[in-house]
Amino acid sequence: MFALATVTLASCGAVLALVIVDVYLHSRYERTAAVNVWGYRGPTIGRKQPRERRVAYLGGSSAFGYGVLWNEAVPAQLEHALNARPGLPHISVVNLAFNNEGAYAFKPTLDDYRYLAYDVVCLYEGYNDLLGDEHPNRLVSRRDSPVFRLTGYFPIFPMVFREKAAAIRYGGNIDAMYRAGPGGEVKTVFRPGVAGWAIAGTLDAAVTVSRSLEGQLARLADVRPQDRVDDAAQRCAFPWSGYCRSIFEAVDDALAYGARALVITQPYLTGKSGERHRDQQRALSAALLRQYAGDARVRYVDLGAAIDLADRSLAYDGMHLTPDGNRVVAARLADPVAAAIRQ
Repeated sequence: MFALATVTLASCGAVLALVIVDVYLHSRYERTAAVNVWGYRGPTIGRKQPRERRVAYLGGSSAFGYGVLWNEAVPAQLEHALNARPGLPHISVVNLAFNNEGAYAFKPTLDDYRYLAYDVVCLYEGYNDLLGDEHPNRLVSRRDSPVFRLTGYFPIFPMVFREKAAAIRYGGNIDAMYRAGPGGEVKTVFRPGVAGWAIAGTLDAAVTVSRSLEGQLARLADVRPQDRVDDAAQRCAFPWSGYCRSIFEAVDDALAYGARALVITQPYLTGKSGERHRDQQRALSAALLRQYAGDARVRYVDLGAAIDLADRSLAYDGMHLTPDGNRVVAARLADPVAAAIRQ
């Protein structure tokens, strides 16, 4: 019994230490390039107030605001623009976006954050689904964490320390680590600072401990989103049927909960990617019109021409927007979101 008590206390102490470190990392990085303890970007929001209205903003890195501070991303700037308007209740816009996620993640995300009691849902993603039915994007990043699936708390300890250790080994080039992984693809990641080669071993050990805990919890909460067949999705021809199906599922989920849904086209990409992006959005807009014709709760908002992504003052890498670019998008969205809130 003494041995069992010793092991139990030691294990609890290790877990408590990991939680303390994880909360510290959240506080350190959430303003610049990470998420808060509940897995979304920006300050945590409490219980919904009687005259408060909430907007859930979903998407990938362009919605997340990759490369800018949390309050410079579209959701935060949209919140500011809406609350500056007279005659509206107080509005909170919650940034539920996550790097690399596509439309497939919309419904699981809406389900996971239903407790936020959102009134309007903004679905803002097409870039991460451009490979279409040939290579569907099935990423639902937060659900990869059994801790999040069990508790709603999103740990970033493994992410930060894995990438710190890798950056040290690869001379600060995290992209090299991702190229060394399966498939050789490069993912968009945030990049915390590094201290030196001397701490790489310690960081790897920390990752091993954290992954061991996650693996144990995974046995208790092995829940992942499942594919569903939706005949309405066939109204989008190949290669966009899966993309349309995911949008329809998210819109239907929002409506079933009593929220309004805005499906938003991002600024059009340039070159060959831009041609495919336009084709994708033409298919989606036509399918939405057929599926939800006459339903005032659903609106398609085309911001494809809102910004020239070749303008580096508005889009620093031809895709992700600068603070000024995000401000333009937020201003264009203020009217349709305000109209949805007034319904």
